[in-house]
Amino acid sequence: MLIDGHGRRVNYLRVSVTERCNFRCQYCMPEKPFSWVPTEKLLSFDDLFKFIKVAIDEGINKVRITGGEPLLREDLDRFIKLIHDYKPDIDLAITTNGYLLSNVAQKLKDAGLKRLNISLDSLKPAVAAQIAQKNVLSHVLEGIEKALELGLKVKINMVPLKGINDSEILDILEYARERNIQVRYIEYMENIHASSDIKGMHGKEILNIIKSRYTIKKIGRVSNSPSFNYEIVENGYIFGLIDPHKHDFCEDCNRIRLTAEGYLIPCLYFDEAQSIAEAVKANNIDRATTILKDVLANKPKENRWGNEEAENNSHRAFFETGG
Repeated sequence: MLIDGHGRRVNYLRVSVTERCNFRCQYCMPEKPFSWVPTEKLLSFDDLFKFIKVAIDEGINKVRITGGEPLLREDLDRFIKLIHDYKPDIDLAITTNGYLLSNVAQKLKDAGLKRLNISLDSLKPAVAAQIAQKNVLSHVLEGIEKALELGLKVKINMVPLKGINDSEILDILEYARERNIQVRYIEYMENIHASSDIKGMHGKEILNIIKSRYTIKKIGRVSNSPSFNYEIVENGYIFGLIDPHKHDFCEDCNRIRLTAEGYLIPCLYFDEAQSIAEAVKANNIDRATTILKDVLANKPKENRWGNEEAENNSHRAFFETGG
């Protein structure tokens, strides 16, 4: 069992397989040029898997594949199959923008993928293009429908932005409810790589918009999920709110992150990381395990997004860690 320096059990590993992305979302990387970490600097899937085996053996039972956009990396289905075959009952999921999903969903499911989180910030083509800086909506919707057709479990993530897509909070909710999938509204996480022209919405503002149509009641967090869930009284539909600005958001944090270059990250907000690249390339599993436990021992107690006395603008590049 993995325990961090604050007594929290860590059982969830998020693995970024690439920093590359085919979107340029306003809240993530709008100005980043299309230049990338050379492929030779990325860990191979086989080396990433060496560490994942260590993590699983130490108590990780949930693995999420992220990016950048993970579907841009070739042979992703082979990587998923490696993890699935090693531990078939592991909770194995992908976070994706969905743009390429319709063409690869069957291969991913056959490899052992169980769930997907798909970003959907607007149902209006022009607004989706404004946020992603690319005409994306039709491909994303095709990907969602294909995943549902194949029986994959799907959740929708929306980042509400004032004056851009805030008028669609209820529209996205109805879209998800009609398909019997959960939508999770994510508070914009301030970071230095995002556009300076955008402004996010706090959870209370999002909830007030939903309350304008429905009566809602609190359910709470399920286990260590970052999502605080609510139920619509009129129809029983459950949606989530991911609110990193709340003072208690980090109390039950059970996550660590691994980048495609091999940096092990204890907290999304902070820059601190240690590399396991040399250890896994040399098949030094004992060293990789030692680094893992040292990172956990130094995992911060909480982020600073809700701390008015500290800098709440993270320097973390989310496209390297998958959010």
